[in-house]
Amino acid sequence: MRILAVCCHPSRESFHADLRAEVLGRLAADGHMLTVIDLYAEGFDPVVRESEWRERRAKGVKTPDIERHIAELRSAQALLLIYPTWWYGMPAMLKGWLDRVWLPGVAFEIEDGRIRRHMLSNLRHFAVVTTHGSPHWFIRLFMGEPGHKQVVRGLTQHLARGCRVSWNALYAIDTREPDALESWRERTARRLGRFFAG
Repeated sequence: MRILAVCCHPSRESFHADLRAEVLGRLAADGHMLTVIDLYAEGFDPVVRESEWRERRAKGVKTPDIERHIAELRSAQALLLIYPTWWYGMPAMLKGWLDRVWLPGVAFEIEDGRIRRHMLSNLRHFAVVTTHGSPHWFIRLFMGEPGHKQVVRGLTQHLARGCRVSWNALYAIDTREPDALESWRERTARRLGRFFAG
């Protein structure tokens, strides 16, 4: 399977770096064709400038620095996002990637005031791996799982109809023992191996 993995974390010496290595290593060993976009490593600019905003309102106009990202998104069969949850949502750089890459004409169309979805119908598998500092009960009961709603409910409507989804979230990361972190990392890699094999 052709998997596009979009990773977003500033540190190469972090739990996220180890998590990314474990997950991507497992998928590569399983024979998947991986394309990895590391937003921090490439210095991706998440800011939509006024000139870009005006230009992208014209159908089909895309800035040169995101054309590769669009091409990778369109050629993949599956999408994997790996990122930490900060302030109940994705990091600004990943949100900026969505703002700049998931454009009209790419992820959706607006025709006569109506939104046409499912334009990324090539993507039939979608997985998320994320971490939270807060405990699960707080994110679920008090906050209403805002990250899950934004990503799973928001993005899947632009992917293939019937797209398979895997949400993998680790909660209360800051208070877990190293053994527990390692165990979750390994289980998540195995789970995603089974998910992308299906």
